[in-house]
Amino acid sequence: MVKKVCIIHGWGGSSSSEPWFDWLKKELVKKRFHVEIFNMPNTDHPKIEEWVSYFEKNIKDVDEETYFVGHSIGCQTIMRFLEKLHKHKKIAGCVFVAPWFDLINQSEEELEIAHPWIHEKIDFERVLDHCNNFLTIFSNNDPYVHLDEVNKFKSRLDARIIIKRGLEHFNEVNEIPEILKFIK
Repeated sequence: MVKKVCIIHGWGGSSSSEPWFDWLKKELVKKRFHVEIFNMPNTDHPKIEEWVSYFEKNIKDVDEETYFVGHSIGCQTIMRFLEKLHKHKKIAGCVFVAPWFDLINQSEEELEIAHPWIHEKIDFERVLDHCNNFLTIFSNNDPYVHLDEVNKFKSRLDARIIIKRGLEHFNEVNEIPEILKFIK
C-alpha cells in the first residue's frame, strides 16, 4: 500500500495559500508519501455539499495508510467526508489545524456562510468508526477560533491537542513540525 496524505485548505484559501502546505508536501515526499493538496470549489462561499462531493469524487482508495490534513473549514470537510465513508473503512489519522465547530469575530455575511457548517450536526460515531487518531493544533491568539474549541475536539474525537503561541489562524506560518511527528 502507498502511504498518502490529502491536504485541504480553509475558507477563501487554495492549495498554495498557506506557506506550510508546500513545506509539508516537500517533507512528506522525502519520506516517500504520495501527497495531494486540493483546490476546493467556490472557496469564498464554501458549501458543505459542494466541498464533500468534491472530496468524494477526487479521493480514491482510502485505506489504513491514508492521512488527512485540514486547515480551518477544511477540517469540517474531512469529518463530514469521513462520516459518509463505507462502514468500517479505516484511515491512519487526521491532523486539524485551526479547527472549529463555532466561530468568533465574523461579519454578517460570514455568519450566513458559516451557519450550515456550525448547525448541521456531524455524526461523530461514524467519524470515529473510520479514525481514532486525531491531532488538533490551535493558536492562543486565533482571531476566528476561540480556545473553547479545544475541549470540544477533546470530548468529541478524543483528539490530541497542541496549543501554539502567537500563530493566529496559521495563514502566515511556514512550517508546523508537529504534523511530521504525527504522520508516520
